[in-house]
Amino acid sequence: MDPYLEQPGLWALFHSRLIVALADAIEVVLKPEYYVEVESRTYLSETEGGLLIGISDAVVAAAPAKPAPSAEAHNSARVATQVCPQRVRLPMPEEITERYLEIREVRTGDVITAIEVLSPKNKQPGKGRLVYEETRAQVLSSLTNLVEIDLLRRGKPLTLLDGTNQQDYCILVSASDQRPTADLYSFTIRQPLPDIPIPLRSGDKPIVVPLQTIVAGVYERGRYHTRIDYTQPPSPPSLSEADQTWLRKLLREQANS
Repeated sequence: MDPYLEQPGLWALFHSRLIVALADAIEVVLKPEYYVEVESRTYLSETEGGLLIGISDAVVAAAPAKPAPSAEAHNSARVATQVCPQRVRLPMPEEITERYLEIREVRTGDVITAIEVLSPKNKQPGKGRLVYEETRAQVLSSLTNLVEIDLLRRGKPLTLLDGTNQQDYCILVSASDQRPTADLYSFTIRQPLPDIPIPLRSGDKPIVVPLQTIVAGVYERGRYHTRIDYTQPPSPPSLSEADQTWLRKLLREQANS
């Protein structure tokens, strides 16, 4: 996985391309009794910065107040002015749309498997995480299989009851008939992305999609190598010493090739 893809200006675009590429790869190997669709959920989330409210910077002076006759001499030098307003920011709600995949049965339309590629808001405190946690809980309490793909180093991982050897990137495969147990694939940037077994109905063999090949194809078609400055450090959090050494060597080799 390329940690540079986590840049705010790139990840949303990469995520959209990856969802479509995953759907296409699944469709090729899916049996005729199933189909895959790109679905979306929408919610309102407050922006971090807010929106400027148009308050004038000018100080408007009022006309001199006409004093009462009894105080005319005392107040003759006073001029009343209005209080100068401050320019402030308000938290403004923005509409967030997150895309995911559903494998459905043709005959019934039932959702057999939900496939999620996590976004940064799913791993940060706030509405995005709450919405996703609710969705996740609903899937885990149903007969729908769940495949959860986390290719983001930043943020707080989703809840697991164990899995203390969790690395930077994780893929969770939860077959409904095996819960509460699930398979967790955990890896660093130094390891290739694994092939993912995607469970279907009980009795049907899982299909397997080559995630590394899919991600590499998205990277190539999106021409991300021309849009990323690899002379700069990747987005936070900092890489481990072993990962930094590996990445520097890789970048040197690519620069000299």
